[in-house]
Amino acid sequence: MTTSDKTPSATAQALAGVRVLDFSRVLAGPWCSQNLADLGAEVIKIERPRTGDDTRGWGPPWLRDSQDRDTRDSTYYASTNRNKRSVTLDVSKPEGRALAIELARQSQVFIENFKVGDLARYGLDYESLRKVNPALVYCSITGYGQSGPDSHKPGYDFVFQGLGGLMSITGERDDLPGGGPQKVGVAVIDMFTGMYATVAVLAALRHAERTGEGQYIDMALLDTSVAIGANQILGYLNSGRIPPRYGNAHANVVPYNVFETADGHMILAVGNDSQWQGCCRAIGRPDLGADERFRKMSDRIANRKALLADLEAHLRTQPSRHWTEALEREGVPCGPINNYAQVMEEPQVKHRGLQLELPRGDGGSAPSIASPLKLTGTPVRYESGPPLLGEHTEAVLGGLLGLDAARIAELREKGVL
Repeated sequence: MTTSDKTPSATAQALAGVRVLDFSRVLAGPWCSQNLADLGAEVIKIERPRTGDDTRGWGPPWLRDSQDRDTRDSTYYASTNRNKRSVTLDVSKPEGRALAIELARQSQVFIENFKVGDLARYGLDYESLRKVNPALVYCSITGYGQSGPDSHKPGYDFVFQGLGGLMSITGERDDLPGGGPQKVGVAVIDMFTGMYATVAVLAALRHAERTGEGQYIDMALLDTSVAIGANQILGYLNSGRIPPRYGNAHANVVPYNVFETADGHMILAVGNDSQWQGCCRAIGRPDLGADERFRKMSDRIANRKALLADLEAHLRTQPSRHWTEALEREGVPCGPINNYAQVMEEPQVKHRGLQLELPRGDGGSAPSIASPLKLTGTPVRYESGPPLLGEHTEAVLGGLLGLDAARIAELREKGVL
């Protein structure tokens, strides 16, 4: 057994003792709170009674219960809600509001992605909660941020892939077949925002541990969409030249592209001049390595068109495996273009244990993908699959807030839970 294989009971968790009250839904917020849960935090996911997180209904495909029946919880929801406890709570009702405030009093982190100012109506905004819990780390995630002329607008990941410039450099060139802007195949702005939020929460927790002072975190999908484009934006700010779309090519690295082979396609990614010489040896073209037009990266960028035309014709003469095996012997980065069925069959993917199956409260199980966080001393935990709606309401309200069964039943009758 390796260190990373140790069970949670055998190894202390990095965020053990941290309680997160998670009022977020869909993707960016839950992505952040799942990271925290993986690292050992107790995450209490607050959901609307009867409906829950919007993504529960984003199916098919659906999770299956122990009888192999659809559960009406989508695999999309499952992808970002493991290791959490679900509590249903209607904060529009006074009793629900009071319970939420008491849970916040006993938590270290509060995460929400409501519209700007929405939670102030219920006394669940930062200024209200800091009065009952001065050490609280409060993280808000919105589309445009808490201030500015657009702060009131709603928005999804797709909007910010366009607004923040990512789609202007993603997709094939306009002059080629299929040319035009293209979104990324997964919601990268949401996920990057969730990752940045995770970093911010951990930093704020560290500060709170030292000083006893919590703080407010203002995360915006717009800010993230601009931030992740920094290497392209700085080129524009320095030169005034707007970066174009390069399709599968790279603006600053050549050759770095998808190439057709005799039996399909492969990726060739030559990141420096040493790799270029290895590439030329591997494909049997020492003449290209000796050509003054291509010896340096800057030269290959300047002479991109001529070089790629030569490489494209040459690589079509042999199947992909012929080239990748030769390139790998020279230490040149390359690889296939896998679909997800092929991804999960990759030997390295299997070795890294990236496919998981986690238990669910209905006796079924949920597929999951392992966190890429590999810590030897405080490894990520995988204790439970995504919770059923309201699965832990009685346990949390009874165990943490001391409500007895009669009071919980009364609240449920009133529609609070």
